[in-house]
Amino acid sequence: MNDMDPGRRRLLKMFGLTASTTTAALLQADPVLAATLGYDESTGVTAAGYRPPTGLARSTPAKDTALNWIGANEGAITKLSDEVWRHAELSLREWKSSLATARLLQDNGFSVEWGSGGFPTAFVATYGNGGPVLGFNAEYDALPGLSQKAGVTTHDPLIHHYDAYGPSYGAGHGDAHNALGAGGTAAAIAVAHAIRAHGLKATVKLFGSAGEEQLVGKAFAVKAGVYDGLDAFLDWHPFNITVPFWNTTSALISATFTFLGASGHGGTPLGNKSGLDGALLMATMSEYLREKNVAPSGRFHYAVINGGGAPNVTPDMCSIWFFVREGSPDRARVLYDKILECARAAAQASQTRLVHKFHSATWNLLANKAGAELLNDNMRQIGAPRFTDADHAMAKALQKSLGRPEVGMPTELAPLTPPAAAYTGGLATDTADISWQAPTAVLLSAAYPPGIPNHNWGVTATAATNIGHQALLSASRYLAAGAVDLIEQPDRLEAMREEFEGRTAGIRWASMIPDGCQPPLYEPPADFLRDTGQSWPPPGVTWPVPPVVAAEQLGSTGPTPSPVT
Repeated sequence: MNDMDPGRRRLLKMFGLTASTTTAALLQADPVLAATLGYDESTGVTAAGYRPPTGLARSTPAKDTALNWIGANEGAITKLSDEVWRHAELSLREWKSSLATARLLQDNGFSVEWGSGGFPTAFVATYGNGGPVLGFNAEYDALPGLSQKAGVTTHDPLIHHYDAYGPSYGAGHGDAHNALGAGGTAAAIAVAHAIRAHGLKATVKLFGSAGEEQLVGKAFAVKAGVYDGLDAFLDWHPFNITVPFWNTTSALISATFTFLGASGHGGTPLGNKSGLDGALLMATMSEYLREKNVAPSGRFHYAVINGGGAPNVTPDMCSIWFFVREGSPDRARVLYDKILECARAAAQASQTRLVHKFHSATWNLLANKAGAELLNDNMRQIGAPRFTDADHAMAKALQKSLGRPEVGMPTELAPLTPPAAAYTGGLATDTADISWQAPTAVLLSAAYPPGIPNHNWGVTATAATNIGHQALLSASRYLAAGAVDLIEQPDRLEAMREEFEGRTAGIRWASMIPDGCQPPLYEPPADFLRDTGQSWPPPGVTWPVPPVVAAEQLGSTGPTPSPVT
């Protein structure tokens, strides 16, 4: 092709290929990239010529039943979202949030099995009687440091931890997972009511997922087979626009590097060995990778976890936690190995001992065009989320506070368009591993104002207001309507299956998590174990975890010199 679009030229250059490279060559270079970025080219889909199909979504009594249930139960649905927002529980410790979600499902006829994948706050809720098996998703974990009062448009944390030397904020739903979980739960229940009322042959499964913000729960659960047997998976995420998509995401590796030394007084530091020095050296060395070793599709970022409690105590332990992102698992591994070498060199230079803990990893997303098109047709029929004048005023005030254009909330659905030819990096999700097991349809719904990024206090501010409510109620309608179409129109489900098989032909999915890797876990409270019928620890888990202890000798500057006379 002499008339390649600029996006494809950038894609080829990004991955070291020439202008004459075909999709077949891309497939050979990286089959996963070919299945995600290259598939549209291979099937003749271009941004210039694409028009979303219509006539896919049908109005039926069963779909009306599902949508009417959501309309009649808006109060219960938004109550769940607001309850989870108030709990603001961190990843893998969502004790109250998971229970609240499961109770609403049980009240609507679902059976619930706890502890899926070995995570106490994960569960599988099931309703049905054979037929196609459709999966829905609920997440309910909050993020550290993103506490914010609901509806307040200047930064005003709901929880502020006083410390004279290091104040901090509490956790908050800065990714609006409270809305995500309530929306997915409502969609699953709505479809279950349609199945029961109209005698449909289908099974609905709602997967309560632990620790998504740490990209842990689904990655381990998929490896354990929890998501086996699905015919399709339907998911959504709060965002600042409303649109389905079949873009990819980043593959991601999560690991912690702990440096162990020997403590001592900061005023007489000779011979001390600082774990903080090791972590800072690793951070500095990794920064030098960015120019020559990180492609436009790559990212890495980190947080120092325990850098010491006081300046006059040399910390003998310090951990630095890295997320490494790339466009495919193979590319992520290459970048991760370079960062691992920085850790080893930092330990040697700081005279500390390195303890390396691999936490989790997930593939990049394999979304489904046929699924996105079915959702899109339903979304066009149902309409965009409806925001009030007060919602727009709140959104504009938030945008002003954060230095963004004051445009309010979006009033229309964004157009469905093919993914860009070049992937330049970005977000990751552990839903990605599910997407390589079953055809996956995904959408975004506007739960916070345009211009504001997720993982920001501004998202927490809207996630428990009418803005967040309208986003999750709209998402639940879109997902439920699409699911009913998949049940009542087997050809729509078959179209998703055929595309999935075409994309994955010749690719063998394998978890990026090494065999025998124990997931990060926290011991549940006794009342949570009692209420969910679980015991501790889960099978195969070593508990308590062996402690990491610095046992290094102090350093030396050599023999004591003779006194000067």
